[in-house]
Amino acid sequence: MRHFFLLLTILFFFLMSACTSKPVVNTFVHVNENGQLIRNGKPYYYVGTNFWYGAILGSEGEGGNRERLHKELDFLKSIGVNNLRVLVGADGENGVKSRVEPSLQVAPGVYNDTILDGLDYFMDELRKRDMTAVLYLNNSWEWSGGYSVYLQWSGHGKAVVPAIDGWPAYMEYVKQFQQSDSAKALFANYVKDIITRTNRYNKIKYVDDPTLMSWQIGNEPRAFSNENKEPFAQWMADVAALIKSLDSNHLVSSGSEGAWGCEGDIALYEKIHSDANIDYLNIHIWPYNWGWVKADSLKELLPRAKENTKRYIDEHIAIAEKYRKPVVLEEFGFPRDGFQFSKETPTTARDEYYSYVFDLIRQDREDGGLFAGCNFWAWGGFAAQTPGHVYWEKGDDYTGDPAQEEQGLNSVFSTDTTIEIIRAENEKLK
Repeated sequence: MRHFFLLLTILFFFLMSACTSKPVVNTFVHVNENGQLIRNGKPYYYVGTNFWYGAILGSEGEGGNRERLHKELDFLKSIGVNNLRVLVGADGENGVKSRVEPSLQVAPGVYNDTILDGLDYFMDELRKRDMTAVLYLNNSWEWSGGYSVYLQWSGHGKAVVPAIDGWPAYMEYVKQFQQSDSAKALFANYVKDIITRTNRYNKIKYVDDPTLMSWQIGNEPRAFSNENKEPFAQWMADVAALIKSLDSNHLVSSGSEGAWGCEGDIALYEKIHSDANIDYLNIHIWPYNWGWVKADSLKELLPRAKENTKRYIDEHIAIAEKYRKPVVLEEFGFPRDGFQFSKETPTTARDEYYSYVFDLIRQDREDGGLFAGCNFWAWGGFAAQTPGHVYWEKGDDYTGDPAQEEQGLNSVFSTDTTIEIIRAENEKLK
């Protein structure tokens, strides 16, 4: 009888413990029924940055600098930046004009292990700091290979380099990607290789790591022609489905610029982002690149840039609301005053533009909208600029500006006044 009562007592305490224990919190960033990003059981809003060179910096090979990486991550954490959008790795041979290096994928399925090691190290350092990453897997632009390299590898002739051959020739070349089953198959193999990896530093499979917020199909994926619209939409759906089949824990995003990256076709953008395997919407905004401001009138045309920015955001928020999905402005940038590139140059016009963008996002959030956050382009941090090098050359520090752009054009350095605007905005998010 005594044993019987002892068992009842143990059972009672077990049941009480089970009833009063806290529910299990999904630690992966996910989207709730209201269309909000959720992390650790709470709505997740952020002002993050683009840090495309993170895996290179984390390596112990060419281009690696772990001391700088630690310094950059600690500084970003100190100003409230905890979401980084990062390139998994470049494709193709090294030594190509305007392409970042060293490459990760040097031939189909052949990888530079120092960059994979750097990616693992980078992700483990983020995990230690409770930061998150968006990892993008492809690029429609030449600066990291992507479309053009897959086309070259699949027998479509030597890749066209816009810095050498011009942009019209490049556009004509890369529009073949959406018509090439062989090029797309090479990319699909790469996706499988990356997603199924295990981090060598912490022994966590990538599919099981909450440090990763989202796999992203590519950087600014495009159709590059009207006849490619349907094949492009189908390819995006196919890749999203492939990623989900390999990893059911993580979000999938497109990397799209918005209507601008869909041949100006907002219906095409909606079709792509209505897919159940695309978990949230992306947009990019580039006032200078899109002609809203000019190099000699950055300040004077700033009101027009603001007006166009709001209109562009509102157009895409309407789609987000229709499908109850969050939207992230994951790229936006603005040149330094006078269209100068030195980190000594002031950033008064850019600071005003950043403040305007942050206000729009915060207002939408306070009104119960779906604007989850942003990633400014891009983090230059503590990079040293090499005198006389307008464009990146081998051996230079990596800045936020890839090799095809002027170094310092859009980079946010640790000494910029923009830092305090970012810090202040992240304080408001606490």
